[in-house]
Amino acid sequence: MRIVLLGAPGSGKGTQAKLIVKERGIPHISTGDLLRQAIADETELGLAAKKVMDAGELVSDEIVLGMLKDRLNKSDAQQGFVLDGFPRNLTQAEMLEDLLTELNIELDHALLIQVNPDEVVARIAKRAEQENRTDDTEEVVRNRLEVYREQTEPVADFYRKQDIVSEIHGTGTIEEVHDRIQAVLRF
Repeated sequence: MRIVLLGAPGSGKGTQAKLIVKERGIPHISTGDLLRQAIADETELGLAAKKVMDAGELVSDEIVLGMLKDRLNKSDAQQGFVLDGFPRNLTQAEMLEDLLTELNIELDHALLIQVNPDEVVARIAKRAEQENRTDDTEEVVRNRLEVYREQTEPVADFYRKQDIVSEIHGTGTIEEVHDRIQAVLRF
């Protein structure tokens, strides 16, 4: 099963990804983790990314896509994966689509976890308090939500056109949300 997880920051994507991969025996592919690992391993793409990051710039989509291509070609991803953190905008969605076509892979589901913005702010504030994170102020979180609304929400429409989006009500306990996801994945 090949899944893309979509949702605002704080919607529970990472938590739900861990549960899905544990049950399905497929890898959780986070582009942030791929980037950190490539840098730590000093791969060619990792070194290129480090150079860009050291200059204070954002890593290009091409570098991230190269890392993603390498990861999707590994044997454990052949039976499926949960992709988390990519695509974040329409350009990335189109680039991912081209990569998947090149690799002869089709997505099965795009799961859109929907959570009220005020609840997202409350969740992130709680997480910031628990983890002593001073960077997750309400102002910062609301800005991230606005960026999400402008850049990432249109990705759901991209996948709606492919008829693979399922909207998941993301409020409730972790188990309740996971049960809703499982109901969609069993369908």
